[in-house]
Amino acid sequence: MEIGPLAPHNGDALLRFLAAVPASDRTFFKEDVADSDAVERWAAGPGRRGLACDAGEVLGFVAVVPLPGWSDHVGEIRLVVHPDHRRAGVGRALARWALVQALDAGLQKLVVEVVAEQEGAVAMFTALGFDAEGLLRDHVRDRDGELRDLILLAHPVADQWSTMATAGLDEALQQE
Repeated sequence: MEIGPLAPHNGDALLRFLAAVPASDRTFFKEDVADSDAVERWAAGPGRRGLACDAGEVLGFVAVVPLPGWSDHVGEIRLVVHPDHRRAGVGRALARWALVQALDAGLQKLVVEVVAEQEGAVAMFTALGFDAEGLLRDHVRDRDGELRDLILLAHPVADQWSTMATAGLDEALQQE
């Protein structure tokens, strides 16, 4: 598996990935992913987007999108892994890639929204240094009309990176 930035030549593979992702997971993109023009805009738009690929197949997608205005020091992570490749380390590798991208972009904080029932995702982000900063009750309506709680997790990028650099872990993280 290789992780790298979204490039124009990945467009068709990304569209196949998006078509295979369950509709309930597509809501985390916050853009109309059924629109093929969205893929082109992603490659040219603000933020950093990456793919986990194996033999030309997209296994997962991550975006680090800077927030506007007075929160321009904060980036939002949007991460989705193909259902066939979950629980195999793809999400963790993409999240680590996102952390490096956030630091490189000069962001000081990252946030990610996770539906509370997604215990695996919460555990993964927590293990990477994210902490719960908020619980929004009945904030998400799923495809069946059921209301779900949303957890806002945050990561102080610069603080965590400084600690990792002191321990000599920053170079190992960048090489993954």
